[in-house]
Amino acid sequence: MHHSSSRQRAMTMGNVPAANIQGATTRVTRARAKVLGASRGLPPRHPLVKQDHKQALQPKAKRASSDNKSATDVASNVPAKRRAVLKDITNNLFEDSSIKVSNGIKDQTSKQVKRCTGKKNGRVAPSLPVDPQIQKRKEKASESMTKQSTKELLKITSQLKSETDGAVIYKNPSIGESKTTSEVEASKDQSIIDIDSKHKGPQMCSLYAAEVYSSLRTAELKWRHSVDYMKTVQLEISQEMRGILIDWLVEVCEEYGLASETFYLTVALIDQYLSKKCIGKRRLQLLGITCMLIASKYEEICAPRVEDFCFITDSTYTRGEVLEMEHTILDLLSFQLSVPTTRKFLRRFLLAAQSSYMAPVIELEFLANYLAELTLIDYSFLKFLPSLIAASAIFLAKWTLDQDEDPWNATLEHYTGYKGSELKVTVLALQELQLNNAAPLHAVRQKYSQQKYKGVATLTSCKPVKALL
Repeated sequence: MHHSSSRQRAMTMGNVPAANIQGATTRVTRARAKVLGASRGLPPRHPLVKQDHKQALQPKAKRASSDNKSATDVASNVPAKRRAVLKDITNNLFEDSSIKVSNGIKDQTSKQVKRCTGKKNGRVAPSLPVDPQIQKRKEKASESMTKQSTKELLKITSQLKSETDGAVIYKNPSIGESKTTSEVEASKDQSIIDIDSKHKGPQMCSLYAAEVYSSLRTAELKWRHSVDYMKTVQLEISQEMRGILIDWLVEVCEEYGLASETFYLTVALIDQYLSKKCIGKRRLQLLGITCMLIASKYEEICAPRVEDFCFITDSTYTRGEVLEMEHTILDLLSFQLSVPTTRKFLRRFLLAAQSSYMAPVIELEFLANYLAELTLIDYSFLKFLPSLIAASAIFLAKWTLDQDEDPWNATLEHYTGYKGSELKVTVLALQELQLNNAAPLHAVRQKYSQQKYKGVATLTSCKPVKALL
């Protein structure tokens, strides 16, 4: 009896906490089990609001219905969290509330973007300085693009011209001035035409053309040969011998089909050598064919062989002599072969001259080349710069083809760098050379008398150009 009563009393005491817990909830959670373990099996004095609230805010994927009920009971004792009231963030008054909301969101977003951008810029390293040459090229490119867009705008406005209105108002976007069509055409005749905007090919180098020819103008002063080397350097040869050699080289170029750039460079190398070293009569022809060999290697795609130049001289010189002379010339000139010749300037000036015509005039190009090649034979033209000779050849060629208008305009003056009055001496000397049909050296005249060159060697001007200058 005693043992059974004591065992019954112990069982009754061990079941008291479990009965108390089950009275509050039918399931013991992990949080409650932890608390019961810490308090040695006794229930807590205060409900576990904090633990139950976490369990209610972060439920599991699958829970029993009784567990949800207990979470709701516990959460009901926790005060609700207060939320901030959104205020009106718009400053504009609209009748439609939806417009207000959308504008408010846009304003708030833009402020956030600006705030983020400011923070980002504060962390970015300072920008590197821009190369002034690159900036200058970009400015030139932008100017050419502006001019091109202006021309396109002129074309569009002319197409959209009304039949009733006699004059269409044209507004230049870069200047902001309004002009009539007649005023634009009048100003266009007096303005400078952009000759580089039409050429999009990479070989034309339209973006760098102005800088390239500015460098050539400097180089023609730096690498200029002596203008009186026949008196100061040479002892055996004369001006007439030089003329005969160059006149014969014209026929050699025609025989082997060499380009005109090769011929101009050949003459430039001959004058460079004769300005620095004396040479005998017997070696003058050797100097000519060797300079043409060097120029062919520099300008031509398929240059003639050394044996070809030996053959053209009727085997007067051997292969060894030509190669030895080549070494001597290159060593004396320090391998400086990029010489600014008249042909290089003539190519640029012809573009400026052709810009005043509706279509390119092929006779103008042939005639200018003919006049420029005439100066290569005459020793007296060494005193003129190659750019000056090229500009004078353009002036006289335009005057020969048309005596009704002034051959010089603002575009030519801009791209050549010469005024019409500065060409007077050279143009008069060139016209005298053009009219001298009794000259003994006539290889250039025969060349340009052919039909493939439109026979420009036979053209002369009826009116003298002296009155114009």
